[in-house]
Amino acid sequence: MSLEERVMDLESRLAFQDDTIEAMNDVLVVQQRVVERLQLQMTALLKRQEEMAGQFESFEEEAPPPHY
Repeated sequence: MSLEERVMDLESRLAFQDDTIEAMNDVLVVQQRVVERLQLQMTALLKRQEEMAGQFESFEEEAPPPHY
């Protein structure tokens, strides 16, 4: 293989690798957005759960009914 062929092969591989890296980066950006959205949803769910747990605790603190 001549030097020119080797250089062309390396340039071809480099172009392919650049394309692959850019495609992987695009996927990573999308995944990061999904993760951030899921984290926000999880935070909202935890807050909602705590609020609901607080409501149930207030019912439990009430005196038992007279027939107890």
